[in-house]
Order: sequence, then C-alpha cells, then structure tokens
Amino acid sequence: MQAHGDVASPAPCATELEPAELIARHQHGVWRYLRMLGCDASTADDLTQDTFLRVLRREDFVQHNDAATSSYLRRTAYNLLVSLHRKQGRVQTLAEPNVLDEVWDRWAGKDLTGDLAVEALRQCLSTLTGRARKALKMRFASDASRVEIGEALNITDHGARNLMQRAKQQLRQCVEEKLRQDEHE
Repeated sequence: MQAHGDVASPAPCATELEPAELIARHQHGVWRYLRMLGCDASTADDLTQDTFLRVLRREDFVQHNDAATSSYLRRTAYNLLVSLHRKQGRVQTLAEPNVLDEVWDRWAGKDLTGDLAVEALRQCLSTLTGRARKALKMRFASDASRVEIGEALNITDHGARNLMQRAKQQLRQCVEEKLRQDEHE
C-alpha cells in the first residue's frame, strides 16, 4: 500500500480493477474517512488495510463504479471501526453511516481521496496571517489552550479565541470557494 501522504489521481472506473489498482485508487479516501471518524493515523492505517483485506477476500464483491466502490469501502471501514470499539469496550457514539456519507460527500465531493480538499486547505492556510496560522497550529497540532496561545502571541485568551474564530471562518470560506472552482473546471 502507498503511504497516506502520497498523492494518486483517481480515474473513472471503467472495468473491474486489479487489487493493486483498487487499493491505489481508493486507499487515501478510506484513510481520510477513518481520520474524519476520529481515528489516529496508526489506527486509520490498520483499519484501511483491514478494509481492503476484507473486501478483496469477498467472492461476491463487484466494482460497479468508483462512487459505489468508494461508498462500499467506507461502509466496510465504518463497520470495522465499530467492531474495534466494541472489542476495546469503548463506548463511543458514531453517527449513522448515511449521515457520515453525507458529511464525506459534502467535504470530498466527487474526489474519492479528499486530495482536492486537503490541497485547498493548504493553499488557504498560506493566505492567513502568521499570527493566525501560529494560533491554529498551536491549537490543533499541539493542543494548546487559549491561555497558552494568548501568552505566546502576547494577547488575551479572549483575543486568541477571536483570532482563531476569524481564521477558521476565513479558511472555511476560502476552501469552499476553491472546491466550487474545482467543481466547475
């Protein structure tokens, strides 16, 4: 399997793909879907691999088209995650698969891997001020509190909250605009 950071460009599924092609085309989407469900990178790696093993071992698995295959793989990954939670005795509420599919489709659209959304986010992050990028990085990469962020930026914790709210709103608008542009191209 490719590492999840590698970028592969999916093409329409005209015929049934060989296992290696199927994995190359869909693994990024399955991995990102599992991350969306709250898996850490290692768990997402394991469950992505388990998803393909389970699906490829099924004699009745049919690849109708990319969208149907992608949906089937996501549903399989979801079921494996639920089984993992049960096995670990975790009580964790996950939304119904149909709701999760709606969220995924809204986020990734026709892009099976989510690469377009990730690239749009990267581009949009570069448009933020340095302070806003630092605040978001501290919050989401380092799990810093608002007080810690405020101290690092020499502002109050309320100032840090407002800065991050504005930055997230800018990112949301920018990413949505870029994805709409990609959709029309």
